[in-house]
Amino acid sequence: MKRSGAGGKTNVKRSLLLGGIAAVALPLGLLIGQATAHDEGPAHHSPLPANATGVMKKLYADRLPPENLSAITGGSRSECPPGGGLIGAYPCENVDLMAFLPLADIGGTRSNSAANDIWGWTDIGTKREFAIVGRVFGTSFVEVTDPLNPVYLGELVTHGAFGSTWRDIKVYNDHAFIVSEALGHGMQVFDLTQLLTVSGAPVTFGETAHYNKMGSAHNIVINEETGFAYIVGVSGKNSCSGGLHMVDIFNPTSPSFAGCYSADGYTHDAQCVIYDGPDTAHQGKEICFASNEDTLTIVDVTSKSAPVEISRTPYPGSAYTHQGWLTEDQHHFLLDDELDEQNLGHDTLTRVFDVSDLKTPAVVAEFLHENVPAIDHNLYTRGHYALEANYRSGLRILDVTDPTNPSAAGHFDIFPSDDTAQFNGAWSNYPYFPSGTVVVSGIEQGLFVLRPTFADWPPTPTDPPPPDGEVLHVGALVGTSAEQRGGRWLATVTITVHDAGHAPEAGVMVDGSWSSGGSGSCTTDGTGQCSTEISPNKRDSSVTFTVDDLTRNNDSYLSGSNDVPASVTITR
Repeated sequence: MKRSGAGGKTNVKRSLLLGGIAAVALPLGLLIGQATAHDEGPAHHSPLPANATGVMKKLYADRLPPENLSAITGGSRSECPPGGGLIGAYPCENVDLMAFLPLADIGGTRSNSAANDIWGWTDIGTKREFAIVGRVFGTSFVEVTDPLNPVYLGELVTHGAFGSTWRDIKVYNDHAFIVSEALGHGMQVFDLTQLLTVSGAPVTFGETAHYNKMGSAHNIVINEETGFAYIVGVSGKNSCSGGLHMVDIFNPTSPSFAGCYSADGYTHDAQCVIYDGPDTAHQGKEICFASNEDTLTIVDVTSKSAPVEISRTPYPGSAYTHQGWLTEDQHHFLLDDELDEQNLGHDTLTRVFDVSDLKTPAVVAEFLHENVPAIDHNLYTRGHYALEANYRSGLRILDVTDPTNPSAAGHFDIFPSDDTAQFNGAWSNYPYFPSGTVVVSGIEQGLFVLRPTFADWPPTPTDPPPPDGEVLHVGALVGTSAEQRGGRWLATVTITVHDAGHAPEAGVMVDGSWSSGGSGSCTTDGTGQCSTEISPNKRDSSVTFTVDDLTRNNDSYLSGSNDVPASVTITR
């Protein structure tokens, strides 16, 4: 097992605070002028949730009031010095500051309105980019198309009477899906295209739809390839023991309950994908990589009514398995444990699992941020980089070109006073804007708009459409069932294949797989359709068919353009 590290900047911080110029140790906003956080009277803040974990209690205990900071907008790009240094008071390396909006400027007008999760949305037609920032009392929408001049457009207030320290957002099909630990919150659905025509900003938006088949929840995961959401850490009705509460969101304004995975109890976070990694036994299936408090738990959720646990893997030195993300080739999974730094006293530690065999994942590397004791929180991968929001040490970026030997690539510290192992500073980051802009949510600070300066950032998409040939996708997927004699029943699926203009395509080979075992293939006719079938045993109440590939000459299958999910479940 390899263990690597990079020199931290804790000593730099201490020298600034103890022996440097006092003004330099202040956040940059304070050097420009203060903005006052508003207090609108009694706070309607939920107490700790009934199912509060140990890590949630620690975070709640570490709460600090919002920092009195001024916006940094309308200027030029603040460049990090070559080799690293400071932008104002903020330590940096290979990351520039584009802009900053404090909590008071993005709707945080109550004294305890801290920020939490962050996600993003890009409108495909206009290429406009928007940050979506969770707060105690709602969700803020900020346009960052011009990263030097972010514009606060408005907020969607929390559902119900209470706010909460925990709120989480993901996006699918131009809609935001929002859950919270706030009492009785359910899942809010918000049509993001409303942001394209806002006038008189900031405005207060209303919900587009609401899903009430669950109460409060800690987190939400979405597989954009299939149109399913996985709500985790649910309490109250349909809790699924805190595990995967599955929701069909293919029609975003009409979400419907799809199933539960509860066999391994509480799930804190997860990533769910159509698996295309090296384990051939599971390719084409929908797989969730779940951070389950003390294990990495991998689950086949292809059949929502009958999910299958593939593996449950503990690891040495675990304290609270919090969150992680796959490398783009799905060969490795990078994992953050949220309590190991505080409980065990070592510096910030990122673990790398080899998941090339989903049944036997194993830790094959650890990256230690030497002299940086901060707690790691949320990380995401893009290209060969892993971008981590690590509380008091801010945004940290790793080069994972060789995941078994990660190296430090850059950082921007939004909490410059220290790097101690406490729950303040950077909650999360969103690194997927096509422009390369990265946004970071600061719990007590607000919204940081950043830009890494690597020569290969933003990464080139790994799967561009081929220069020649048609781009194919699934236009429709319809399953039917019929009774048979001899203890079996017949499941039939009809697949319609379209080109990029949604015209039916003949002569396309459809390759797929059945959840009960076996493959199914057929070739489309002049209507763009073909069918394949299987005869399950009667003891199997349902079976799922997944389209794995569409082939015809030099044409290509673009699953992200499918008009419907690539899987269909047929019930007897």
